Amino acid sequence: MRRVIIDTDTAGDDTQAILLSCLSDRVTVDAITVVAGNVPFDREVENAKYTLEIADSLDVPVYEGARQPLIKEFEHATYIHGEDGLGGDLFPETDIESATGFGPDEIVARCRAAPGEITLLCIGPLTNLALAYAREPDLPDLVDEVWVMGGNVNCEGNVTPAAEFNLWVDPDAAKRVFDAFEVTLVDWGVCLRDAVFGAAEFEMVSTLDTELASFFESVTEQARAFNSEESDDPGWTALPDSVTAALLAYPELREAVSTYHVAVDDREGLTRGYTSVDVNGVTDGDPNTHVVESVDSDAFQSLMYSLLQSRDPDSGIAE
Repeated sequence: MRRVIIDTDTAGDDTQAILLSCLSDRVTVDAITVVAGNVPFDREVENAKYTLEIADSLDVPVYEGARQPLIKEFEHATYIHGEDGLGGDLFPETDIESATGFGPDEIVARCRAAPGEITLLCIGPLTNLALAYAREPDLPDLVDEVWVMGGNVNCEGNVTPAAEFNLWVDPDAAKRVFDAFEVTLVDWGVCLRDAVFGAAEFEMVSTLDTELASFFESVTEQARAFNSEESDDPGWTALPDSVTAALLAYPELREAVSTYHVAVDDREGLTRGYTSVDVNGVTDGDPNTHVVESVDSDAFQSLMYSLLQSRDPDSGIAE
């Protein structure tokens, strides 16, 4: 069973990645660390705790991490996730205490205590991981794996033409992480192709009539509205964080993975957060990033339906 720390800027799809990880028998969630990103920080913290409550996983500690990027200013993505990050209507207040300690320090402490045993699932900007690395230069040797949802491999970004949101928010942190760690990257492009729920998928979800299905419909409502093209179009949503969590836990979903040198542009301006992925090997950079290039989308859908219907994602994976 994989031991995982989830580093998240908890909004809609992050919640599904947390639920999937907590309810899978393939993964043990050791802790959650929260990072600045999707919505105001304190709202992200509450969203993480609320999601753990839904998962009956309140034994998982939530650590508050970086409240802002290393250097640059940024804007939230409430236009995608709603003001509360959960579709616009929930605004949970859990009264659950955050764990004592700073997120990056906790990443370091836990990896030092169990070298080679903990995988980091990073589904937000990479500020916490960059700060952890600054505290412990040996961290790349202490972690098992680092999974990152972010970047756009030779495709259009989702916050600027050049960049995906997570890496755009804190490109300075992302540059440091990709330079130092052997990362497995799940980028926006593969998510947009292989991890999208549209009208047919939401029609299926609407038949499930469960707490998790209703929660899923709620947290994706704002994103679907944003992605709808006509007034009578219910819209669609990509599930990048969910599919990253699924790919970590279920290797059978990985149809194609290639290894390239990846560099992140940390300069301000048009190319802030751009991921330079050297697919042709024309630079002298070491190929040390494993890029997921194809996902078994049917298996991913089946896994998500099982999660939402029976709280058992494992049952959606064929033996």
